[in-house]
Amino acid sequence: MKMQVFLPLATYPDANSDAVAANAVAVAVQLHADLHVLALHAKIPEVSTAFSHLLLDVPARIREAEAISRQAGGRLLAKVVEEGTRQGGSVTTASAAVLLAMQGEAAAEHARYFDLAITGWEPHNGTARMIAEGMIFGAGRPVMLLPDSASAATIEHIAIAWDGSRVAARAVADAMPLLARASKVHILTVVDEKPLKPSDDGERLAVSLRRRGLNADFAAISAEDCPIAVTLQDQAIERGADLLVMGGYGHSRVRDFVLGGATDGVLSDLRMPILMSH
Repeated sequence: MKMQVFLPLATYPDANSDAVAANAVAVAVQLHADLHVLALHAKIPEVSTAFSHLLLDVPARIREAEAISRQAGGRLLAKVVEEGTRQGGSVTTASAAVLLAMQGEAAAEHARYFDLAITGWEPHNGTARMIAEGMIFGAGRPVMLLPDSASAATIEHIAIAWDGSRVAARAVADAMPLLARASKVHILTVVDEKPLKPSDDGERLAVSLRRRGLNADFAAISAEDCPIAVTLQDQAIERGADLLVMGGYGHSRVRDFVLGGATDGVLSDLRMPILMSH
């Protein structure tokens, strides 16, 4: 059965950069998956006031913003198709007009029909973050965050952030298609961040993965005074990992969105590709 991968594209006010095209296609190719791409075009409702037409020409400004969004979406879709041809990947494209405030929810709804969702990421791109948060906490599917600063051309070494929790276990299960192809797997447990039970020992997970034929090892690491998100990413990068797998802690936006420390830290300072499950 062929995997199906979903990529939503941010177009307005902060569009994804072209780097997402090469990274997304590269991930799909490594998974021998079909890549389905959806450009989320901005839909902006007109809010009329007595003076809006006289002072601001609101309708014209709305048309201009929506045109900019469609232009960005068209450029990004063309870039993904170009990368699909270059890398030999299977790519289909579509677009949808979505209210700006609903883009995260719309992306999550679409992502539910696929095996994996991926999204491009760059610092200070509020639209990309909204889409990522919507999918992580609303899709019920694993989400891979692909920073523009890192390449996803080869995912051979994988690190797993492990604390014995339900969301960590879910993330490992969701990452199995990638773990099965990995040449090395590193289990990382931060031992000074919160109390852990003896049964949460990452060595148990390493043994479990080795029984499946994976080349897995375990390391207990210390965060000390460093943010846990930075510690996990730095330790993963130090070990040569191409991807970090971790659980996403938090609640839905419609329930007063609250992020766990590691999740918020990763979303605020993404240094490498990360597969996150909630």
